[in-house]
Amino acid sequence: MLTTQIENRCQNWCPYPVLVASAISTSNLRVSYGDVVALRDLTMEVPHASSLAVIGPNGSGKSTLLGVLAGTIDVSSGSATVAGRSPALVQQSTDVDRSLPITVRDTVSLARYQTLGLFRRFGLVDREAIEDAMKRLAVDDLAGRQLHELSGGQRQRVLVAQGVAQDTGVLLLDEPVTGLDVTSRAIILEVIDQEVEEGRTVLVTTHNLEEARCCDQVLLLDNSAIAVGKPDYVLTEENLRCAFGGRFIRVGDQFILDDPHHSH
Repeated sequence: MLTTQIENRCQNWCPYPVLVASAISTSNLRVSYGDVVALRDLTMEVPHASSLAVIGPNGSGKSTLLGVLAGTIDVSSGSATVAGRSPALVQQSTDVDRSLPITVRDTVSLARYQTLGLFRRFGLVDREAIEDAMKRLAVDDLAGRQLHELSGGQRQRVLVAQGVAQDTGVLLLDEPVTGLDVTSRAIILEVIDQEVEEGRTVLVTTHNLEEARCCDQVLLLDNSAIAVGKPDYVLTEENLRCAFGGRFIRVGDQFILDDPHHSH
């Protein structure tokens, strides 16, 4: 379970007790860029072997939270802790410079240098981690291809394979299936489930309510936490209206975001 002790403008959080050791924890976390506050007073705990979806409107602090947890963004005040080795951070696929001669295997192999060191040779464990990650993301048959030759969905699977190959306890995914083809989306979502089943913690940013409902817990973020807990508790009409205003529509008993400018 995930707990939080955040006072925010909607005054709506889920006071679950902490029953297990945490994979991720923050305490009064605040991040500012000059006069702009990206994250405000965020205190939460995320246990091992669970998935958390972070959802919120444009500029709500989703990517900032990922950056803090990955160690790439400095904290203004408060603290953020990730258990074990540095987490694996997978960002959205972008266009690749055609002059960059890097293959799929090379890209996934970069994951192992974090612990191996740049000038040491791979051992059996490293090679197995690389091969297993490529196979699970169904890019093993593309291993010799240049990265710039791949489709967007294939490139995104390669990047997720790189994150999986790091074999850390925490995997951070920044909108990993946004805009992907059906096959790539299904493969990545299945791997997320597998990672949790194998005891890892996965944090996913998303703007898709359906994807958020598939996670164990949801954090609805608008610079501070609006609500956090089980999907059915968090993704209510009241909470969504608080976060997104009128930028969602109701279809039957479900809600769909109508937020085309869903950047972070």
